[in-house]
Amino acid sequence: MQYALAPRTFLFSHYFYTGLRIATGIVGLTFLTLAISDVPTAIAVAMGALCTSLMDMPSPLRHKFNEMLAGVALCSIVVLLVSLCSPVPWLLRTVIVVVTFLASMMVVYGRKAMPLQFAALFSMMLASEEASTPDQALRHGALFFAGAAGYMAYAMVVVWAMQARLKQQVLSEALYELASYTEIKAGCYDLANPLPAQMEKLVRQQIVLAERQQASRDLILRGKPSAADAALVQVHYAMFDLYELVLSTHTDYVLLRKHFAGRKVLPLLGELIGKAARDIESAAYAMTRNRPSHAAFDYSAEMRMLEQALGECAGTASGEAEAVLLATSHKVNDMVKMIGQLHAASQAGAVALPVVSGADLTPFLTQQRYGVGILGANLRWSSPAFRFALRVAMAVSVGLVAGDFLPYQAHSYWIALTIAVILKPSFSMTRQRRADRVIGTVIGCILTAVILHFVHAPAALIGFLFVATAAAPAFLYIKYRYTAIAASMQILLLIGLTVPQVGSAVTERLLDTLVGTVIATFFSYVLPNWEYQNLPRLVESVLQANRKYIDSASDLLQGRAGDDFRYRISRKGFMDSLATLSAALGRMLDEPAAKHRAPDELNRFTVQNYLLVSHIAALRLLLQRYKDGLPRSEVNAAIDQACHQVRARLGSAPPDTPASVPATMPATVNWAGWAPLQRRLKMLLQDADQLAVARGAIGTAFGPA
Repeated sequence: MQYALAPRTFLFSHYFYTGLRIATGIVGLTFLTLAISDVPTAIAVAMGALCTSLMDMPSPLRHKFNEMLAGVALCSIVVLLVSLCSPVPWLLRTVIVVVTFLASMMVVYGRKAMPLQFAALFSMMLASEEASTPDQALRHGALFFAGAAGYMAYAMVVVWAMQARLKQQVLSEALYELASYTEIKAGCYDLANPLPAQMEKLVRQQIVLAERQQASRDLILRGKPSAADAALVQVHYAMFDLYELVLSTHTDYVLLRKHFAGRKVLPLLGELIGKAARDIESAAYAMTRNRPSHAAFDYSAEMRMLEQALGECAGTASGEAEAVLLATSHKVNDMVKMIGQLHAASQAGAVALPVVSGADLTPFLTQQRYGVGILGANLRWSSPAFRFALRVAMAVSVGLVAGDFLPYQAHSYWIALTIAVILKPSFSMTRQRRADRVIGTVIGCILTAVILHFVHAPAALIGFLFVATAAAPAFLYIKYRYTAIAASMQILLLIGLTVPQVGSAVTERLLDTLVGTVIATFFSYVLPNWEYQNLPRLVESVLQANRKYIDSASDLLQGRAGDDFRYRISRKGFMDSLATLSAALGRMLDEPAAKHRAPDELNRFTVQNYLLVSHIAALRLLLQRYKDGLPRSEVNAAIDQACHQVRARLGSAPPDTPASVPATMPATVNWAGWAPLQRRLKMLLQDADQLAVARGAIGTAFGPA
């Protein structure tokens, strides 16, 4: 399910809409200026619009306004400063290095600040291409600001008018990723798929899903949802209920494979879950087209076949295996019903919104802080951000000097821009950007050379320029290689339109890119921040978040919590910390082999933490299923004992003895849910033991802090 790249879905995604909006704004402002002025003026305005467009990403309206305003102000100041210094070469290079360092320090504010960092560097490099007199610098700065402010006003109006559409697109993307997550779940019932590899895939997809769900929260739940948002809010909540149900379907796959291999029941379960995944995808597909969804599949035939297969398995395996199989079939049935509720939610009219009255949703939303104190606290040698900023500043300095010694008319700003694009805070990100940048530039140069050779009509070239301008931001976060191709074509086509006689531009840009790539590659090893250095801290963060999650889950399962608000907050914090660790592990594996530390143990630790969440979700649904006649005191005692043992495993070295399952139910109590509860608690404790073992192995591999 390649949602973001498949034409069937990409053309209705917020990625495509963003690219189209940006291209329309930049090209429109450029030609509007050209209609009333000359080419240099239009180019200066276009530069302002282009740099500001880097901040035009999906965000809540207030956040988008603040982000774009910061981009307009910062980039305009940088352009004016660089233009004023451009007549004095040594002063210009000093300013470029200082601005590069300060802009690169913005990484301390997280991912949301990365576009602003690049916008500042991009505007600086463009402004440094030619020397300007003070009057020209002031004029150029004013035109740049006009283009930047004009694009900001245009973008805010368009996004305000299409805010509901953006919410639909972001929510549908989360549903697509949930469908992919469910599809991986279906693979657990295929004996051809090794379980450890399938669990790893599940955890990786969980990280992507969590990011998309957070984007959905930030857009749909921020502020007070209006009655017009009723369907979106209901689908959003239904999506999370469905996610928890899919999460709870984790079961003893080893036991099922051992006892029912070769029978029809496991392929049937996998087929049903796979069909459910396609049904979720159909709901996402309908939402991208601004229409309510309806059940796309009929499960009755598969349900009858499953019931028949369950009857054939009766008495052929151990009682525990048959009970696990029956419980799994119940959960799959519940999942199918929940998908029906998801479809129904998309058809909701102006109904009461499913938000807890008076609930503060702030903990669920992304909080961004840009205090100067954060920047100042990282101005120290031990800070990875400080070392990264030094690394970029030194690399750009070398790139500027290298342009003076090359045997052709090099563009130092293009070399420096290539370095700024490639060098990232982590080695793995730098490595990926390097490959994408080189390959993308080569392809972009070749395509542009072909276009400029055969196409000479300005209208046709403008059409190609519009497509490249739209494609560059559209693929920025899903396939950077395509962005590199489009960005190269965009610059070269612009040169071809404004300075047609410069025929060597394609070759020169390609050579500049290669020089910048070599320099960036060398400096990726200077003052490095290897991922293994941060892993012990991230492991401890996961354990702390897990303890909080177990505490809140214990209160919820035992009925001590009035609602699940604290449980959901702690679960979100736990999953966020787990995603951070898993992402760091993935980046470490892209680094040189000599910098790898305990990859197998860390991967096992990540998977075992994920399994604990699955067990808690299953326990919650189990208590809801068997709520009739539930003996609260006995069940609470069992849950409390199990959670206490799990907490002990999270806070200690590997256990000498395995955790024990809580005592059996007294003979005087007759409750149908006791045996399923015992099995689930047993699995919870087994995985807690495995988690403690993995943690101990990590401690041994990394040694004392």
